[in-house]
Amino acid sequence: MKEIVILSGKGGAGKTSLTAALAALAENAVLCDADVDAADLHLLLAPETRERHDFVGGGKAHIDVERCSRCGKCLEMCRFAAISQDLRVDDLACEGCGVCAWFCPEQAVELREHLCGEWFISHTRFGMMAHAALGVAEENSGRLVSLIRREAAALAKRQGQDLLITDGPPGVGCPVIACLAGAALVVMVVEPTVSGRHDMARLMALTRHFRVPTALVINKSDINAEMSAAIVVEAAQNSIQLLGHVAFSPLFTRAMLAAQTIIEYAPASEPARAIQEIWRKLVTIIASQSATLPMSPPR
Repeated sequence: MKEIVILSGKGGAGKTSLTAALAALAENAVLCDADVDAADLHLLLAPETRERHDFVGGGKAHIDVERCSRCGKCLEMCRFAAISQDLRVDDLACEGCGVCAWFCPEQAVELREHLCGEWFISHTRFGMMAHAALGVAEENSGRLVSLIRREAAALAKRQGQDLLITDGPPGVGCPVIACLAGAALVVMVVEPTVSGRHDMARLMALTRHFRVPTALVINKSDINAEMSAAIVVEAAQNSIQLLGHVAFSPLFTRAMLAAQTIIEYAPASEPARAIQEIWRKLVTIIASQSATLPMSPPR
């Protein structure tokens, strides 16, 4: 099973729109929305939930009032002001660091797991999808990313599917790192701006460190032709293949409002044709990694 992970060094670069469009072209892939902190692939794919599971993790302090001697050591040691004068724990403020439990002379404090969010197995018009929703202000998004990627891979194996397309989280932090293990290819979606180029450099350094093959898509490429050209040169210098340019178009917004991919909404448009060409190149790259990989033919 081969996994294509769509990443960007920042949010709003267009990776979800690209992921959904590639799903429409692949037709036989399993999908994974690994942007668990702000999942939105479901807005385009309207999944029908088949399985719903709790995601439990992240310890929160709990004080046993019967064992507590009211010494105030936990209140003194907490650096997040999560413990009040009456020794109540604010779950939203508690970071689960455990220092209160470590220093409690009566061993009256313990860390308890709690519900952090949910994860789902759903059906979409383009195939099955694993996705999740992390609770407000909850941590452990990297752990949840790893969980749903495993579930998506297991789902692909059960269904005999050989391609997994993952909409990854933005940035270069823990959730992104959790997306890299075992990936066949990372597709970077980059905007031709100063910040976009800077974030691309950080993401290239990350994928190079983990030795994950990486390719490039420049989104909104016509808003700054000079910067787009510079990004192409920088990618070539780092042995990163350019998959294509996608010009800025209000059709993407209209497609999103219609809860459709650009391939469905405007299949003959210039952006749709550009993404079709990107898909053709992806088919070639992934097929070269496994000559027996069954895929829909390029359109």
